[in-house]
Amino acid sequence: MYFRLKDLRKERNISQLKLSLDLHMNQNTISRYETMEREADYETLIKFADYFDVSLDYLLGRSDVKKPL
Repeated sequence: MYFRLKDLRKERNISQLKLSLDLHMNQNTISRYETMEREADYETLIKFADYFDVSLDYLLGRSDVKKPL
């Protein structure tokens, strides 16, 4: 599985700290998600998808379409 969190964050020039503050999370947790040391639960995946305005399939690397029509 390929988790695109880091790619999306860097694409938008957002630091881990800003993302963690915006989503009320710990920066260390964001880092662990990006390195896949930790898996996000469904609620967190939805937060990431909503924040970056992408589909869950795109976020999880199951599709190359960011947002279906």
